[in-house]
Amino acid sequence: MRHILIAVVALTVVAGAAAVATAQAAPIKDPLLERLAGTWVLRGTLARQQTTHDVTAEWVLNHLYLRLHETSREKDAAGHPQYEAIVLIGWDASAGEYQCLWLDTTGGGGLTAQGIGRGKRDDDRIPFLWKEKDGTLSFNNTFVYDHGADSWTWIMDNIQKDKPVPFARLTLTRK
Repeated sequence: MRHILIAVVALTVVAGAAAVATAQAAPIKDPLLERLAGTWVLRGTLARQQTTHDVTAEWVLNHLYLRLHETSREKDAAGHPQYEAIVLIGWDASAGEYQCLWLDTTGGGGLTAQGIGRGKRDDDRIPFLWKEKDGTLSFNNTFVYDHGADSWTWIMDNIQKDKPVPFARLTLTRK
């Protein structure tokens, strides 16, 4: 009898683990993020320099993340883009907020807790905020959608002594 009980418990644990392993999260259904999917030209000022980048945004991994691939048109001495980024935007349903992982060629270290920005939607704006280990705000990138122009603005600020310092003012228009 004891062997049967152990076998039943073991099968229950295995079946439960299999159910968790095969369960999938529901795709993100977000009309605002849907407007970001597509092919874009990004133009504006970045670190006091005029720049132009190409951006492609597409849904990946069963529509759970919007992946942006950004490459500058400016090239380095080897002919590679001066800047390149892969950005993933997802949704944390339990916190009711967006998450943004921004990995780029300015340096490693993006795969940390501080590498994930978080933002709560405010009408047609998503202010993504990045924080240091101690919880202080370090960077803000607000995505703003303009319905009339079908374009996006990215307002990027470094936060120094609790005050925003402009880093970039960029506009994305459809290619």
